[in-house]
Amino acid sequence: MKASVQWRCARCAVIQIEDGGLYDTREAYQVFLNGAFWLRTERAITTLFDLRPATAYCLRLADFEGKTLTELAFETPDEFVTLNVRAFGAKGDGMSEDTAAIQAAVLACPPQSRVLIPAGEYPVTHLFLKSGLRLEIAAGARLLGIPDRTRIPTLPGMVDGTDDRSEYNLGTWEGNPLPMYASLLTGIDVADVVVYGQGIVYGRAETGDWWQDPKRLRGAWRPRLAFFNRCEEVAMVGLSLHSSPAWHVHPYFSRRIRLMDLSIASPADSPNTDGINPESCEDVLIAGVRFSVGDDCIAIKSGKRYMGDTYATPCRDVRVLHCDMGDGHGAVTLGSEMSGGIHDVRVERCVFHDTDRGLRIKTRRGRGRNAVIDNIVLRDIRMERVKSPVTVNCFYRCDPDGDASHVQDRGRLPLDDSTPRVRSLMMERVEATDCAVCAGYFLGLPESPIKAVLLRDVAISFAPDAQPGEPVMTAGIVPVARKGITAIHVDAMTLENVCIRGAAGLPVETEDVRALKIEGGVGS
Repeated sequence: MKASVQWRCARCAVIQIEDGGLYDTREAYQVFLNGAFWLRTERAITTLFDLRPATAYCLRLADFEGKTLTELAFETPDEFVTLNVRAFGAKGDGMSEDTAAIQAAVLACPPQSRVLIPAGEYPVTHLFLKSGLRLEIAAGARLLGIPDRTRIPTLPGMVDGTDDRSEYNLGTWEGNPLPMYASLLTGIDVADVVVYGQGIVYGRAETGDWWQDPKRLRGAWRPRLAFFNRCEEVAMVGLSLHSSPAWHVHPYFSRRIRLMDLSIASPADSPNTDGINPESCEDVLIAGVRFSVGDDCIAIKSGKRYMGDTYATPCRDVRVLHCDMGDGHGAVTLGSEMSGGIHDVRVERCVFHDTDRGLRIKTRRGRGRNAVIDNIVLRDIRMERVKSPVTVNCFYRCDPDGDASHVQDRGRLPLDDSTPRVRSLMMERVEATDCAVCAGYFLGLPESPIKAVLLRDVAISFAPDAQPGEPVMTAGIVPVARKGITAIHVDAMTLENVCIRGAAGLPVETEDVRALKIEGGVGS
Protein backbone atom coordinates (compact mmCIF):
# COMPACT_ATOMS: atom_id res chain seq x y z
CA MET A 1 0.00 0.00 0.00
CA LYS A 2 1.25 3.47 -0.92
CA ALA A 3 -0.14 6.93 -0.34
CA SER A 4 0.81 10.29 -1.82
CA VAL A 5 -0.40 13.87 -1.88
CA GLN A 6 -1.46 14.52 -5.47
CA TRP A 7 -2.55 18.16 -5.11
CA ARG A 8 -3.06 20.80 -2.46
CA CYS A 9 -4.21 24.36 -1.90
CA ALA A 10 -4.38 26.47 1.26
CA ARG A 11 -7.57 24.81 2.54
CA CYS A 12 -7.59 21.24 1.22
CA ALA A 13 -5.40 18.48 -0.18
CA VAL A 14 -6.04 15.43 -2.35
CA ILE A 15 -4.40 12.14 -1.42
CA GLN A 16 -4.12 9.03 -3.55
CA ILE A 17 -4.13 5.60 -1.89
CA GLU A 18 -2.80 2.70 -3.93
CA ASP A 19 -3.67 -0.70 -2.45
CA GLY A 20 -4.86 -2.48 -5.59
CA GLY A 21 -8.35 -0.97 -5.49
CA LEU A 22 -10.08 0.87 -8.30
CA TYR A 23 -12.52 3.67 -7.40
CA ASP A 24 -12.76 2.24 -3.89
CA THR A 25 -9.79 0.96 -1.94
CA ARG A 26 -9.59 -2.68 -0.93
CA GLU A 27 -9.51 -1.76 2.75
CA ALA A 28 -10.82 1.05 4.92
CA TYR A 29 -8.30 3.46 6.40
CA GLN A 30 -8.03 6.07 9.12
CA VAL A 31 -6.35 9.36 8.29
CA PHE A 32 -4.59 11.34 11.03
CA LEU A 33 -3.17 14.83 10.62
CA ASN A 34 -0.62 16.07 13.14
CA GLY A 35 -1.76 13.34 15.51
CA ALA A 36 -5.49 14.14 15.35
CA PHE A 37 -8.02 11.83 13.73
CA TRP A 38 -9.27 13.50 10.54
CA LEU A 39 -11.47 11.06 8.63
CA ARG A 40 -12.19 7.49 7.62
CA THR A 41 -11.89 6.67 3.93
CA GLU A 42 -12.48 3.83 1.50
CA ARG A 43 -11.70 5.91 -1.58
CA ALA A 44 -8.54 5.76 -3.66
CA ILE A 45 -8.84 9.53 -4.26
CA THR A 46 -9.72 11.32 -1.01
CA THR A 47 -9.87 15.03 -0.25
CA LEU A 48 -8.86 16.41 3.13
CA PHE A 49 -10.87 19.56 3.85
CA ASP A 50 -10.72 22.24 6.55
CA LEU A 51 -6.95 22.63 6.45
CA ARG A 52 -5.16 25.78 7.55
CA PRO A 53 -3.08 27.94 5.20
CA ALA A 54 0.72 27.94 5.50
CA THR A 55 0.69 24.92 7.81
CA ALA A 56 2.96 21.89 7.89
CA TYR A 57 1.12 18.58 8.21
CA CYS A 58 2.24 15.09 9.04
CA LEU A 59 -0.23 12.64 7.55
CA ARG A 60 -0.49 9.19 9.07
CA LEU A 61 -2.51 6.46 7.40
CA ALA A 62 -3.57 3.62 9.69
CA ASP A 63 -5.72 0.52 9.56
CA PHE A 64 -8.67 0.11 11.92
CA GLU A 65 -6.57 -1.46 14.58
CA GLY A 66 -4.56 1.75 14.65
CA LYS A 67 -1.47 0.27 13.05
CA THR A 68 0.48 2.85 11.08
CA LEU A 69 0.76 1.90 7.40
CA THR A 70 2.52 4.94 6.02
CA GLU A 71 3.40 8.52 6.90
CA LEU A 72 4.14 11.51 4.75
CA ALA A 73 4.58 15.25 5.16
CA PHE A 74 3.19 18.19 3.20
CA GLU A 75 2.65 21.91 3.68
CA THR A 76 -0.27 24.05 2.57
CA PRO A 77 0.48 27.29 0.70
CA ASP A 78 -0.25 30.71 2.10
CA GLU A 79 -3.51 32.58 1.69
CA PHE A 80 -3.82 36.38 1.89
CA VAL A 81 -7.48 37.04 2.79
CA THR A 82 -10.91 35.42 2.75
CA LEU A 83 -13.86 37.33 1.30
CA ASN A 84 -17.20 35.96 2.48
CA VAL A 85 -19.92 36.54 -0.11
CA ARG A 86 -22.38 37.37 2.68
CA ALA A 87 -20.34 40.54 3.36
CA PHE A 88 -20.99 41.54 -0.28
CA GLY A 89 -24.75 41.22 0.07
CA ALA A 90 -25.38 37.59 -0.87
CA LYS A 91 -28.46 36.32 0.96
CA GLY A 92 -28.17 32.58 0.52
CA ASP A 93 -31.89 32.22 1.21
CA GLY A 94 -32.75 30.31 -1.98
CA MET A 95 -35.08 33.09 -3.12
CA SER A 96 -33.02 36.24 -3.70
CA GLU A 97 -30.72 36.27 -6.73
CA ASP A 98 -27.08 36.38 -5.58
CA THR A 99 -25.29 36.70 -8.93
CA ALA A 100 -24.16 40.30 -8.47
CA ALA A 101 -23.02 39.87 -4.87
CA ILE A 102 -20.92 36.77 -5.58
CA GLN A 103 -19.51 38.30 -8.77
CA ALA A 104 -18.52 41.41 -6.80
CA ALA A 105 -16.63 39.26 -4.30
CA VAL A 106 -14.82 37.47 -7.13
CA LEU A 107 -13.83 40.73 -8.81
CA ALA A 108 -12.66 42.24 -5.52
CA CYS A 109 -10.60 39.21 -4.52
CA PRO A 110 -6.82 39.80 -4.55
CA PRO A 111 -4.40 37.14 -5.81
CA GLN A 112 -3.93 33.96 -3.78
CA SER A 113 -7.05 34.67 -1.74
CA ARG A 114 -10.33 32.92 -1.10
CA VAL A 115 -13.91 33.77 -1.91
CA LEU A 116 -16.04 31.78 0.53
CA ILE A 117 -19.61 30.75 -0.21
CA PRO A 118 -20.85 29.46 3.17
CA ALA A 119 -23.83 27.19 3.81
CA GLY A 120 -27.02 28.40 2.15
CA GLU A 121 -28.76 28.39 -1.23
CA TYR A 122 -27.60 30.94 -3.80
CA PRO A 123 -29.58 31.38 -7.04
CA VAL A 124 -27.26 32.67 -9.80
CA THR A 125 -27.36 33.01 -13.57
CA HIS A 126 -23.61 33.03 -14.31
CA LEU A 127 -20.27 33.76 -12.66
CA PHE A 128 -17.03 34.78 -14.40
CA LEU A 129 -13.85 33.62 -12.71
CA LYS A 130 -10.50 35.40 -12.68
CA SER A 131 -6.83 34.48 -12.38
CA GLY A 132 -5.45 33.62 -8.95
CA LEU A 133 -8.90 32.93 -7.50
CA ARG A 134 -9.69 30.34 -4.84
CA LEU A 135 -13.47 29.84 -4.77
CA GLU A 136 -14.75 27.62 -1.98
CA ILE A 137 -18.31 26.33 -2.09
CA ALA A 138 -18.52 25.08 1.47
CA ALA A 139 -20.40 22.15 2.93
CA GLY A 140 -24.10 22.96 3.00
CA ALA A 141 -23.81 25.54 0.20
CA ARG A 142 -25.65 25.19 -3.09
CA LEU A 143 -25.21 27.33 -6.17
CA LEU A 144 -28.57 27.15 -7.92
CA GLY A 145 -28.72 27.87 -11.64
CA ILE A 146 -31.46 30.25 -12.76
CA PRO A 147 -32.71 28.58 -15.96
CA ASP A 148 -33.93 31.77 -17.66
CA ARG A 149 -32.12 32.25 -20.95
CA THR A 150 -33.33 35.85 -21.22
CA ARG A 151 -31.15 36.77 -18.22
CA ILE A 152 -27.93 35.03 -19.24
CA PRO A 153 -25.32 36.74 -21.47
CA THR A 154 -24.23 35.23 -24.78
CA LEU A 155 -20.66 34.36 -25.71
CA PRO A 156 -20.28 35.02 -29.46
CA GLY A 157 -18.91 32.11 -31.45
CA MET A 158 -16.25 33.97 -33.40
CA VAL A 159 -15.31 37.65 -33.42
CA ASP A 160 -13.27 39.03 -36.34
CA GLY A 161 -10.07 40.88 -35.55
CA THR A 162 -9.69 44.49 -36.66
CA ASP A 163 -6.82 43.45 -38.95
CA ASP A 164 -9.29 41.40 -41.05
CA ARG A 165 -7.08 38.34 -40.57
CA SER A 166 -7.21 37.29 -36.92
CA GLU A 167 -10.23 36.03 -34.98
CA TYR A 168 -11.30 35.51 -31.38
CA ASN A 169 -13.30 32.44 -30.41
CA LEU A 170 -15.56 32.59 -27.34
CA GLY A 171 -18.59 30.33 -27.78
CA THR A 172 -18.69 26.76 -29.07
CA TRP A 173 -21.22 24.04 -29.74
CA GLU A 174 -20.42 20.45 -30.72
CA GLY A 175 -17.09 21.28 -32.31
CA ASN A 176 -17.92 24.50 -34.14
CA PRO A 177 -17.41 28.15 -33.11
CA LEU A 178 -21.00 29.12 -32.40
CA PRO A 179 -22.74 31.42 -29.90
CA MET A 180 -23.49 29.86 -26.52
CA TYR A 181 -24.94 31.10 -23.28
CA ALA A 182 -22.44 31.82 -20.51
CA SER A 183 -22.02 28.92 -18.13
CA LEU A 184 -22.80 29.05 -14.45
CA LEU A 185 -19.02 28.95 -13.85
CA THR A 186 -17.14 30.57 -16.74
CA GLY A 187 -13.39 31.05 -17.07
CA ILE A 188 -11.94 32.81 -20.12
CA ASP A 189 -8.16 33.33 -20.45
CA VAL A 190 -7.63 32.81 -16.72
CA ALA A 191 -4.81 31.01 -14.92
CA ASP A 192 -4.21 29.53 -11.49
CA VAL A 193 -7.87 29.05 -10.52
CA VAL A 194 -9.25 26.63 -7.94
CA VAL A 195 -12.95 25.89 -7.40
CA TYR A 196 -13.38 23.49 -4.53
CA GLY A 197 -15.41 22.48 -1.52
CA GLN A 198 -18.01 20.06 -0.25
CA GLY A 199 -20.92 22.02 -1.67
CA ILE A 200 -23.16 21.55 -4.70
CA VAL A 201 -23.40 23.26 -8.08
CA TYR A 202 -26.94 22.50 -9.25
CA GLY A 203 -27.86 23.63 -12.76
CA ARG A 204 -31.61 23.00 -12.29
CA ALA A 205 -31.94 22.46 -16.04
CA GLU A 206 -35.08 20.39 -15.52
CA THR A 207 -36.91 23.42 -14.12
CA GLY A 208 -36.46 25.43 -17.32
CA ASP A 209 -36.63 24.72 -21.04
CA TRP A 210 -33.00 23.67 -21.59
CA TRP A 211 -33.86 20.01 -22.20
CA GLN A 212 -36.90 20.73 -24.38
CA ASP A 213 -36.24 20.54 -28.13
CA PRO A 214 -32.53 20.55 -27.22
CA LYS A 215 -31.08 20.53 -30.76
CA ARG A 216 -32.86 23.71 -31.85
CA LEU A 217 -31.00 27.01 -31.60
CA ARG A 218 -32.91 29.44 -29.42
CA GLY A 219 -30.97 32.65 -28.93
CA ALA A 220 -27.71 30.75 -28.41
CA TRP A 221 -26.66 27.19 -27.69
CA ARG A 222 -27.09 25.69 -24.24
CA PRO A 223 -24.52 26.54 -21.56
CA ARG A 224 -22.40 24.12 -19.60
CA LEU A 225 -22.20 24.02 -15.82
CA ALA A 226 -18.47 24.90 -15.93
CA PHE A 227 -16.67 26.19 -19.04
CA PHE A 228 -12.95 26.96 -19.21
CA ASN A 229 -11.81 28.60 -22.46
CA ARG A 230 -8.05 29.06 -23.05
CA CYS A 231 -7.26 28.61 -19.36
CA GLU A 232 -4.19 27.26 -17.57
CA GLU A 233 -3.74 25.66 -14.15
CA VAL A 234 -7.40 25.13 -13.26
CA ALA A 235 -8.58 22.72 -10.57
CA MET A 236 -12.05 21.61 -9.49
CA VAL A 237 -12.04 19.50 -6.33
CA GLY A 238 -14.58 17.84 -4.08
CA LEU A 239 -17.80 19.32 -5.45
CA SER A 240 -21.07 17.72 -6.52
CA LEU A 241 -22.29 18.88 -9.95
CA HIS A 242 -25.87 18.18 -11.01
CA SER A 243 -28.34 18.73 -13.85
CA SER A 244 -26.41 20.89 -16.30
CA PRO A 245 -28.22 22.38 -19.32
CA ALA A 246 -25.65 20.56 -21.50
CA TRP A 247 -22.16 19.17 -20.75
CA HIS A 248 -21.24 19.50 -17.09
CA VAL A 249 -17.52 20.40 -17.29
CA HIS A 250 -16.03 21.61 -20.57
CA PRO A 251 -12.33 22.56 -20.66
CA TYR A 252 -11.68 24.09 -24.09
CA PHE A 253 -8.24 24.87 -25.59
CA SER A 254 -6.87 24.76 -22.05
CA ARG A 255 -3.83 23.30 -20.31
CA ARG A 256 -3.04 21.68 -16.98
CA ILE A 257 -6.57 20.93 -15.84
CA ARG A 258 -7.17 18.96 -12.62
CA LEU A 259 -10.65 17.53 -11.94
CA MET A 260 -10.60 15.46 -8.76
CA ASP A 261 -12.98 13.86 -6.29
CA LEU A 262 -16.11 15.19 -8.01
CA SER A 263 -19.61 13.74 -8.24
CA ILE A 264 -21.40 14.43 -11.53
CA ALA A 265 -25.03 13.42 -12.03
CA SER A 266 -28.03 14.10 -14.25
CA PRO A 267 -31.15 12.10 -15.19
CA ALA A 268 -30.64 9.19 -17.57
CA ASP A 269 -32.90 10.77 -20.20
CA SER A 270 -31.36 14.27 -20.06
CA PRO A 271 -29.93 15.29 -23.48
CA ASN A 272 -26.21 15.92 -24.04
CA THR A 273 -25.46 16.01 -20.32
CA ASP A 274 -21.98 14.54 -20.70
CA GLY A 275 -19.88 14.54 -17.55
CA ILE A 276 -16.44 15.91 -18.51
CA ASN A 277 -15.52 16.85 -22.08
CA PRO A 278 -11.96 18.11 -22.57
CA GLU A 279 -11.70 19.61 -26.07
CA SER A 280 -8.36 20.50 -27.67
CA CYS A 281 -6.73 20.45 -24.24
CA GLU A 282 -3.33 19.33 -22.99
CA ASP A 283 -2.38 17.73 -19.67
CA VAL A 284 -5.77 16.86 -18.17
CA LEU A 285 -6.17 14.76 -15.03
CA ILE A 286 -9.58 13.29 -14.15
CA ALA A 287 -9.25 11.38 -10.88
CA GLY A 288 -11.69 9.96 -8.35
CA VAL A 289 -14.80 11.21 -10.18
CA ARG A 290 -18.15 9.42 -9.93
CA PHE A 291 -20.46 9.79 -12.95
CA SER A 292 -24.14 9.05 -13.54
CA VAL A 293 -25.25 11.06 -16.56
CA GLY A 294 -27.56 11.16 -19.56
CA ASP A 295 -24.84 10.88 -22.21
CA ASP A 296 -21.12 10.03 -22.25
CA CYS A 297 -19.36 10.09 -18.88
CA ILE A 298 -16.14 11.40 -20.43
CA ALA A 299 -15.94 12.55 -24.05
CA ILE A 300 -12.56 13.63 -25.38
CA LYS A 301 -12.80 15.92 -28.40
CA SER A 302 -10.89 18.34 -30.64
CA GLY A 303 -13.50 20.08 -32.77
CA LYS A 304 -14.94 19.68 -36.23
CA ARG A 305 -13.30 20.51 -39.52
CA TYR A 306 -12.91 24.30 -39.29
CA MET A 307 -11.35 24.22 -35.81
CA GLY A 308 -9.21 21.18 -36.64
CA ASP A 309 -7.82 22.64 -39.85
CA THR A 310 -7.42 26.22 -38.60
CA TYR A 311 -6.00 25.64 -35.12
CA ALA A 312 -4.68 22.05 -35.39
CA THR A 313 -4.85 21.61 -31.61
CA PRO A 314 -5.20 17.99 -30.50
CA CYS A 315 -6.50 16.82 -27.16
CA ARG A 316 -3.47 15.14 -25.66
CA ASP A 317 -2.02 13.77 -22.45
CA VAL A 318 -5.35 12.94 -20.78
CA ARG A 319 -5.20 10.72 -17.69
CA VAL A 320 -8.28 9.13 -16.12
CA LEU A 321 -7.65 7.41 -12.78
CA HIS A 322 -9.78 5.73 -10.10
CA CYS A 323 -13.13 6.85 -11.55
CA ASP A 324 -16.58 5.27 -11.31
CA MET A 325 -18.49 5.71 -14.58
CA GLY A 326 -22.10 4.64 -14.77
CA ASP A 327 -25.38 4.98 -16.63
CA GLY A 328 -24.13 6.93 -19.66
CA HIS A 329 -23.92 6.06 -23.35
CA GLY A 330 -20.17 5.60 -23.21
CA ALA A 331 -17.84 5.45 -20.21
CA VAL A 332 -14.89 6.96 -22.10
CA THR A 333 -15.62 8.26 -25.60
CA LEU A 334 -13.21 9.72 -28.15
CA GLY A 335 -14.87 11.88 -30.80
CA SER A 336 -16.78 12.17 -32.85
CA GLU A 337 -15.63 15.80 -33.07
CA MET A 338 -11.91 15.03 -33.30
CA SER A 339 -10.64 16.99 -36.30
CA GLY A 340 -7.65 18.28 -34.33
CA GLY A 341 -6.65 14.76 -33.25
CA ILE A 342 -6.58 12.88 -29.93
CA HIS A 343 -3.25 11.55 -28.62
CA ASP A 344 -1.91 9.88 -25.50
CA VAL A 345 -4.95 8.94 -23.42
CA ARG A 346 -4.55 6.64 -20.42
CA VAL A 347 -7.54 5.25 -18.52
CA GLU A 348 -6.47 3.21 -15.51
CA ARG A 349 -7.94 1.57 -12.40
CA CYS A 350 -11.55 2.53 -13.11
CA VAL A 351 -14.97 0.93 -12.86
CA PHE A 352 -17.45 1.14 -15.77
CA HIS A 353 -21.00 -0.03 -15.13
CA ASP A 354 -24.41 0.10 -16.81
CA THR A 355 -23.19 2.05 -19.86
CA ASP A 356 -23.96 1.23 -23.49
CA ARG A 357 -20.25 1.05 -24.29
CA GLY A 358 -17.01 1.03 -22.33
CA LEU A 359 -14.34 2.57 -24.56
CA ARG A 360 -16.06 4.19 -27.53
CA ILE A 361 -14.12 5.68 -30.46
CA LYS A 362 -16.16 7.37 -33.15
CA THR A 363 -15.06 9.24 -36.25
CA ARG A 364 -16.05 9.54 -39.90
CA ARG A 365 -14.90 10.67 -43.30
CA GLY A 366 -14.63 14.43 -43.52
CA ARG A 367 -12.97 15.00 -40.14
CA GLY A 368 -9.75 16.17 -41.82
CA ARG A 369 -6.00 15.69 -42.15
CA ASN A 370 -5.29 16.32 -38.45
CA ALA A 371 -7.96 13.86 -37.30
CA VAL A 372 -5.60 11.23 -35.88
CA ILE A 373 -6.34 9.07 -32.82
CA ASP A 374 -3.20 7.48 -31.40
CA ASN A 375 -1.79 5.84 -28.26
CA ILE A 376 -4.99 5.06 -26.38
CA VAL A 377 -4.50 2.80 -23.35
CA LEU A 378 -7.03 1.16 -21.00
CA ARG A 379 -5.48 -0.73 -18.12
CA ASP A 380 -6.83 -2.37 -14.96
CA ILE A 381 -10.53 -1.78 -15.68
CA ARG A 382 -13.57 -3.59 -14.31
CA MET A 383 -16.76 -3.40 -16.37
CA GLU A 384 -20.16 -4.51 -15.10
CA ARG A 385 -23.30 -4.69 -17.27
CA VAL A 386 -21.62 -2.72 -20.06
CA LYS A 387 -23.39 -3.74 -23.26
CA SER A 388 -20.29 -3.50 -25.51
CA PRO A 389 -16.89 -3.17 -23.80
CA VAL A 390 -15.03 -1.58 -26.74
CA THR A 391 -16.11 -0.16 -30.10
CA VAL A 392 -14.28 1.73 -32.84
CA ASN A 393 -16.55 3.18 -35.51
CA CYS A 394 -15.10 5.05 -38.49
CA PHE A 395 -18.53 5.37 -40.14
CA TYR A 396 -20.18 7.28 -37.31
CA ARG A 397 -23.63 8.45 -38.30
CA CYS A 398 -23.89 12.05 -37.18
CA ASP A 399 -24.42 15.62 -38.37
CA PRO A 400 -26.79 16.69 -41.17
CA ASP A 401 -24.69 14.75 -43.71
CA GLY A 402 -24.30 11.63 -41.57
CA ASP A 403 -26.06 9.50 -44.19
CA ALA A 404 -24.32 11.10 -47.16
CA SER A 405 -22.69 8.71 -49.62
CA HIS A 406 -19.16 9.91 -48.89
CA VAL A 407 -19.68 9.14 -45.19
CA GLN A 408 -21.45 5.78 -45.38
CA ASP A 409 -20.00 4.32 -48.60
CA ARG A 410 -18.43 0.98 -47.63
CA GLY A 411 -16.17 0.95 -50.67
CA ARG A 412 -12.57 2.09 -50.74
CA LEU A 413 -12.50 5.83 -51.44
CA PRO A 414 -9.37 7.85 -52.30
CA LEU A 415 -7.24 9.06 -49.42
CA ASP A 416 -7.42 12.85 -49.19
CA ASP A 417 -7.26 15.73 -46.72
CA SER A 418 -10.60 14.70 -45.23
CA THR A 419 -9.61 11.16 -44.22
CA PRO A 420 -9.34 10.46 -40.45
CA ARG A 421 -6.95 7.87 -39.02
CA VAL A 422 -7.07 5.56 -36.01
CA ARG A 423 -3.63 4.30 -35.05
CA SER A 424 -2.91 2.39 -31.81
CA LEU A 425 -5.25 1.10 -29.12
CA MET A 426 -4.35 -1.17 -26.19
CA MET A 427 -6.53 -2.78 -23.53
CA GLU A 428 -4.76 -4.64 -20.73
CA ARG A 429 -6.05 -6.40 -17.63
CA VAL A 430 -9.72 -5.71 -18.33
CA GLU A 431 -12.58 -7.78 -16.94
CA ALA A 432 -16.12 -7.27 -18.27
CA THR A 433 -19.07 -9.24 -16.90
CA ASP A 434 -22.76 -9.43 -17.87
CA CYS A 435 -22.23 -7.86 -21.29
CA ALA A 436 -25.08 -7.94 -23.79
CA VAL A 437 -24.36 -6.85 -27.36
CA CYS A 438 -20.77 -7.67 -28.33
CA ALA A 439 -17.31 -8.17 -26.88
CA GLY A 440 -15.76 -5.68 -29.28
CA TYR A 441 -16.51 -4.07 -32.62
CA PHE A 442 -13.70 -2.54 -34.70
CA LEU A 443 -14.85 -0.92 -37.94
CA GLY A 444 -12.12 0.92 -39.82
CA LEU A 445 -12.19 2.60 -43.20
CA PRO A 446 -11.13 0.43 -46.15
CA GLU A 447 -8.82 3.23 -47.37
CA SER A 448 -7.56 3.96 -43.83
CA PRO A 449 -7.65 0.79 -41.68
CA ILE A 450 -7.23 0.87 -37.91
CA LYS A 451 -3.46 0.46 -37.54
CA ALA A 452 -2.94 -1.59 -34.40
CA VAL A 453 -5.20 -3.16 -31.75
CA LEU A 454 -3.77 -5.06 -28.78
CA LEU A 455 -5.96 -6.83 -26.22
CA ARG A 456 -3.96 -8.47 -23.44
CA ASP A 457 -5.32 -10.31 -20.40
CA VAL A 458 -8.93 -9.47 -21.21
CA ALA A 459 -11.89 -11.51 -19.92
CA ILE A 460 -15.39 -10.84 -21.24
CA SER A 461 -18.55 -12.75 -20.33
CA PHE A 462 -22.14 -12.29 -21.44
CA ALA A 463 -25.35 -12.21 -19.46
CA PRO A 464 -27.45 -15.27 -20.34
CA ASP A 465 -30.55 -13.10 -20.87
CA ALA A 466 -28.74 -10.46 -22.98
CA GLN A 467 -31.00 -8.37 -25.21
CA PRO A 468 -30.00 -7.36 -28.78
CA GLY A 469 -28.64 -3.92 -29.56
CA GLU A 470 -26.62 -2.09 -32.18
CA PRO A 471 -22.88 -2.37 -31.49
CA VAL A 472 -22.10 0.90 -33.33
CA MET A 473 -24.14 3.78 -34.73
CA THR A 474 -23.80 3.53 -38.48
CA ALA A 475 -25.91 2.62 -41.51
CA GLY A 476 -26.71 -1.01 -42.15
CA ILE A 477 -25.97 -2.33 -38.66
CA VAL A 478 -28.43 -4.91 -37.37
CA PRO A 479 -29.01 -5.53 -33.66
CA VAL A 480 -27.07 -8.45 -32.19
CA ALA A 481 -26.73 -10.13 -28.83
CA ARG A 482 -23.78 -12.00 -27.29
CA LYS A 483 -21.59 -11.46 -30.34
CA GLY A 484 -17.84 -11.89 -29.94
CA ILE A 485 -15.16 -9.64 -31.43
CA THR A 486 -15.77 -8.27 -34.92
CA ALA A 487 -12.83 -6.67 -36.73
CA ILE A 488 -13.23 -5.06 -40.17
CA HIS A 489 -10.48 -3.09 -41.96
CA VAL A 490 -7.71 -3.47 -39.39
CA ASP A 491 -3.98 -3.62 -40.21
CA ALA A 492 -2.87 -5.58 -37.14
CA MET A 493 -4.82 -7.14 -34.28
CA THR A 494 -3.16 -9.02 -31.43
CA LEU A 495 -5.13 -11.00 -28.86
CA GLU A 496 -3.05 -12.25 -25.92
CA ASN A 497 -4.78 -14.29 -23.25
CA VAL A 498 -8.25 -13.12 -24.23
CA CYS A 499 -11.20 -15.10 -22.89
CA ILE A 500 -14.75 -14.64 -24.19
CA ARG A 501 -17.44 -16.64 -22.42
CA GLY A 502 -21.05 -17.13 -23.48
CA ALA A 503 -20.78 -15.81 -27.06
CA ALA A 504 -23.62 -16.94 -29.33
CA GLY A 505 -21.30 -17.59 -32.28
CA LEU A 506 -17.62 -17.46 -33.11
CA PRO A 507 -15.53 -15.58 -30.56
CA VAL A 508 -13.70 -13.65 -33.32
CA GLU A 509 -14.88 -12.72 -36.82
CA THR A 510 -12.68 -10.74 -39.19
CA GLU A 511 -12.84 -9.09 -42.58
CA ASP A 512 -9.88 -7.36 -44.19
CA VAL A 513 -7.63 -7.86 -41.17
CA ARG A 514 -4.13 -8.00 -42.60
CA ALA A 515 -2.40 -9.53 -39.57
CA LEU A 516 -4.21 -11.39 -36.80
CA LYS A 517 -2.15 -12.86 -33.95
CA ILE A 518 -3.77 -14.94 -31.23
CA GLU A 519 -1.83 -16.19 -28.22
CA GLY A 520 -3.38 -18.15 -25.39
CA GLY A 521 -6.61 -18.90 -27.20
CA VAL A 522 -9.91 -17.04 -27.44
CA GLY A 523 -13.18 -18.42 -26.15
CA SER A 524 -14.47 -20.22 -23.10
